[in-house]
Amino acid sequence: MKWLVRGQTNMELFSIFLNPGFWFSLIRSSTPLIFAGMAALIASRSGITNMAIEGSMTLGALAAVVASWYFQNAWLGLLAAVLVGIMIALFLAYFKLKMMADEILVAIALNLFATGASIFILFLLTGDKSNSSALNSLVLPTVSFAFLNNIPFIGQVINGQNILVYVAFISTFILNYFLFKTPMGLRIRSVGGNEHAAESVGVYVHKTKYIGLAISGMFAGLGGAFMSLGYMSLFTRGMVAGRGFIAIAAANVGGRSPIPTMFSAMLFGFFDNLGNNLQQFKVINEFVFMIPYIATIIMFAFSSYRRMTEKKRLNKKILASQKAE
Repeated sequence: MKWLVRGQTNMELFSIFLNPGFWFSLIRSSTPLIFAGMAALIASRSGITNMAIEGSMTLGALAAVVASWYFQNAWLGLLAAVLVGIMIALFLAYFKLKMMADEILVAIALNLFATGASIFILFLLTGDKSNSSALNSLVLPTVSFAFLNNIPFIGQVINGQNILVYVAFISTFILNYFLFKTPMGLRIRSVGGNEHAAESVGVYVHKTKYIGLAISGMFAGLGGAFMSLGYMSLFTRGMVAGRGFIAIAAANVGGRSPIPTMFSAMLFGFFDNLGNNLQQFKVINEFVFMIPYIATIIMFAFSSYRRMTEKKRLNKKILASQKAE
């Protein structure tokens, strides 16, 4: 570690975990990953891989800033971000279901479009290609709970977060109930699992997939809105920074279920926040920037290996039962 850290002791490095500010930032930095993870898993459950989450978050973040500036209302900025996210997701669904295009290629095109369009729109409005500091945009409010003020450490971690932080965690449980306890959730899972079987029992496959992708777009829009109305107070070029792709890995690591995906996103958020905090300890910058992406590769590899071993174990049980018969 000596070549990574310049002039710091191990105790100084580990002291960051005892600081409630670290865990406060962890929850904050996990929020966009949770929203994006929910977007990825609901799309996957619908039978479509939404790799356009990155672009949806980018344009959603810009739409939130522009709308909150134009209307001087942060909530209308949030609504604009959600509508943009839904629009992009439905655009992906249309090309996949109606035009029979490859969803991955369409998603790549949408991501490239989002990157270029966001810079172009930003330049038209501000004359600047890097950030929206020229726009007097608003931010969403933070929330404090009086009963948590007297609880040491925990109160400092949970209290005072942006309202979308609490929305992210609450929506995880709502989505879990929706997917596994409601008829529409069952239809979404059925068309994603076997659309021909679902169609044979009267499920409108395309309609259900459109609904699933619209929900996915809504979550992506919420993630984008948080980036520019909560995590930061403006839009900056490249601010999403691969979170849309990391969220796809988080959804897979979480087994495409909301609650495990939430914890998976928080784990990715932990490494992201760790990288940010290590900068104050003079850790080599290149290593710090690598941390979230190294964690993504390792966790995705572990998840894939786990699924492979479970599949082999299941095949062995099937063979054993057949021999017994």
